Amino acid sequence: MFGRLLWRLLRGNRGRLAVALVSVASGAAVISALLNLDFDIERKLTQEFRSLGANVTIARTGAARGGDLNALTPGLSGSPVLMDQDVVLHQMEQARTPDVAAAAPYLYIVARAEEKPVVVAGTWLDQLPKLEPTWKMQGNWIAARESEAQCLVGRNAARQLHVEPGGPLELNYLGRREQLRVAGVIDAGSAEDNQVFVTLPVAQRLAGLPGRIEIVQVSVSGTAGGISRYASRLASSLPGYDVRPLRQVTEAEGNLLNRTRFLIVSMVVLILVLTALCVLATMAALAMERRADVGLMKALGGSMSRILRLFLAEVSVLGAAGGLIGCVAGMALAHWLGQRVFGTPIQPRWEIFPLTIALMTGVALAGALPLRLLGSVRPAVILRGE
Repeated sequence: MFGRLLWRLLRGNRGRLAVALVSVASGAAVISALLNLDFDIERKLTQEFRSLGANVTIARTGAARGGDLNALTPGLSGSPVLMDQDVVLHQMEQARTPDVAAAAPYLYIVARAEEKPVVVAGTWLDQLPKLEPTWKMQGNWIAARESEAQCLVGRNAARQLHVEPGGPLELNYLGRREQLRVAGVIDAGSAEDNQVFVTLPVAQRLAGLPGRIEIVQVSVSGTAGGISRYASRLASSLPGYDVRPLRQVTEAEGNLLNRTRFLIVSMVVLILVLTALCVLATMAALAMERRADVGLMKALGGSMSRILRLFLAEVSVLGAAGGLIGCVAGMALAHWLGQRVFGTPIQPRWEIFPLTIALMTGVALAGALPLRLLGSVRPAVILRGE
């Protein structure tokens, strides 16, 4: 009997309930999309910030940073402070976590090519595409770390030295020479356009510094707190070394993540309030229309608690149905948002379904407060037609 009465109520007010259903489904669609975005926003933002390059560096205290011409030229500012390659890389391997996306040691020297000075960076060339994903390449990246006969040249250096992909390049440093082939020309849009990138053993042979490195660059995924914890753990295993997260990148990532989540939560709360107001208006109109039905049910012996349970069941069905429909639409909306904003779709999170349905059911029940007015209906008044 209860189910039949509920079905009659749903069919008897199709027009008003359809308006409420549309509002609940619309709110659920946006909330579902926002919740999907909230669950995936950390990974998306991390991917975007990793395009900025390495965010943790390791060096000896007072070491020169990244190809400073004055610091690396003998006789100008003295020799840079170097590190033992085996010690540093062993400790890095011990502290390595799945969040480490890429890492590479560097040794910088100022060699000569075509009788012109050029900054030479010795590193693991197979890690460059991961450390610097925004760099453009004319030619081919070097996938094998052992390819000592190949090198990469920045576009400004290539123009100055008159080399192109596939061409030869000879480097000379204090009488030591290396014959190389240019695998590709890099367009970094920064100081790296003036450098030549070779494998680390080649730079060490040219400099006469086997097993020595100047700096290590690491790209770590995760939040600012996770990056700082990784840097602290690595610093504790490398006493006397300067393990430094790039504060500007990590703090900007953390601030942007917090602000984005605050915006998402604010939008979800606002949509829930607006949806509840829409349901409230619909239920207020229905309460006025159903005074006669309630009076008749009371006259037939129905208790007010059972009558209210019937109407609340109707509202719960409305909220659950709107939440389910909205979830499906929200998945499509989240997919579109991911493609438009991040270039990759947001992965659907199936736990969003029960969460959204529960939220919309609660909102619908909150909007059913006008049904309490039905408790004041008097059967005698209704039966007299007043």
